[in-house]
Amino acid sequence: MALLEVKDLEVYYGVIQALKGISFEVNEGEIVTLIGANGAGKTTTMQSIMGLIHPRSGKIVYEGQVINGMPTHKIVHLGMTQVPEGRRIFSELTVYENLVMGAYIEKDKSKVKQDLEEIYTLFPRLGERKTQMAGMLSGGEQQMLAMGRALMSHPKLLMLDEPSMGLAPILVQQIFDMIKHLHSIGTTILLVEQNAEMALAVADRAYVMETGEITLSGTGSELAQSDMVKKAYLGV
Repeated sequence: MALLEVKDLEVYYGVIQALKGISFEVNEGEIVTLIGANGAGKTTTMQSIMGLIHPRSGKIVYEGQVINGMPTHKIVHLGMTQVPEGRRIFSELTVYENLVMGAYIEKDKSKVKQDLEEIYTLFPRLGERKTQMAGMLSGGEQQMLAMGRALMSHPKLLMLDEPSMGLAPILVQQIFDMIKHLHSIGTTILLVEQNAEMALAVADRAYVMETGEITLSGTGSELAQSDMVKKAYLGV
């Protein structure tokens, strides 16, 4: 059984249809990526899964349970967390305070302390800057903080929306190295990413989205070899 199933999802913004009956699934232990141009519907898909947007029709099923209409905080309790596009850190709070915000579902303070140490091990830069205001961090450090904050809730499914956006190439590589590491320790990941080459290189399976529809699917390597994908997204 898939960890996450999206079935015939339709979303409208007023009279404009943003998602046109898309279906896909994420199995436990996979990295699945959605690639596509701006406006394809990738972020709308993420926000619909997290309960931030309410679909007009279709189903979102997580661990066999239909979660359509469920409040976002309850979805987080079920084991799903999103790192949103643009990072959305709390710039007026310290690194430490941002991370603790990610652990709001954990009531055991000793467990939170242990989790913080694990995040500092995973992202040493955050440990070095834990008392610094988050707004003073570099773009790459802010992305690490957003990922660390999400991991504080111990998600079964981590959803990353454009994690490489606006980052220098060396930082993009660091972020994707971290995605591969998280996958290697058992985290299931749904990745939305405009950098198709990097996304397909780490993905077990991938879907191409165009104007609210899924137009192509396959393994990451299959899509990387697709002439259509090469021409449209890889510049080949």
